[in-house]
Amino acid sequence: MSYDDESGGSVGGTGQTRTRLPEGGTGDVYGGARRPTRNSRSLTMVVGVVVLLIAAIAFANRGGGSSTASGAAAGAKDAAPTAPSGVRPVKGRTGAIPTGYAHDEQGAQSAAANYAIPLGSADMYQAARRHEIVSTVYAPSVATTRQSDLDRVYSDKGFLTRIGLREDGTAPDGQAFISRVIPAGTKVEKFSGDTATVAVWYSSLFGLAGESSENPVSESWYTTTYELKWTNGDWKVTDHVQKDGPVPVGRDQRASGAKEMADAVEQFGGFSYAR
Repeated sequence: MSYDDESGGSVGGTGQTRTRLPEGGTGDVYGGARRPTRNSRSLTMVVGVVVLLIAAIAFANRGGGSSTASGAAAGAKDAAPTAPSGVRPVKGRTGAIPTGYAHDEQGAQSAAANYAIPLGSADMYQAARRHEIVSTVYAPSVATTRQSDLDRVYSDKGFLTRIGLREDGTAPDGQAFISRVIPAGTKVEKFSGDTATVAVWYSSLFGLAGESSENPVSESWYTTTYELKWTNGDWKVTDHVQKDGPVPVGRDQRASGAKEMADAVEQFGGFSYAR
């Protein structure tokens, strides 16, 4: 399975690494909405204007929104946009993981965002796939220790039971296990030639989709800061630490049914992310 398919919150090891996985029954149920089919250019323009108008009215109706809006606008001017630069950020792949990044800040950001996906994927719950991820993502100097730590966490029967999985890390019959990371942006905290500290802000889908699920798929927001080192011609992770948020305000959308959510994750593949 490709890491573009499923990802979620990651588990860390020793040192300063501190990560948290969602636990069943504590988050919001999964939600989603369909967009109407656009039949013509004129219809698209009309729909776009209406959507913008509705969004503007909703925002204006929030108490005290004016000062917040002006502050956000001012901050946005200072932020570096996560946008295509025209430089190819990834040269190849190791298995299903993009590798071969540029030896610069852009390459470090691309590596951090792309590595967050497999580290938070459902594949981390399968020993063989987990070992492939660890050997690809982590620097050789820490890979052995990190693999031992992760094996201990992901084989913990109590932990697997709490999130609704079998002892072998698989979902019960009739249910689909979903663990997916969706990066929203990256930020370079430090950069010095062969070392980089990059923060990745992302949303995480985590849970079990199925009629009998007691841990429905919920959305959470985290920021994970990765310590990266240029090793053997590529960026590799040496450590990372996770914290909650920033968390956006939720919208009033109807929660999708279990089958619709499971089908969506199966049918919609994820992306490789690049600066």
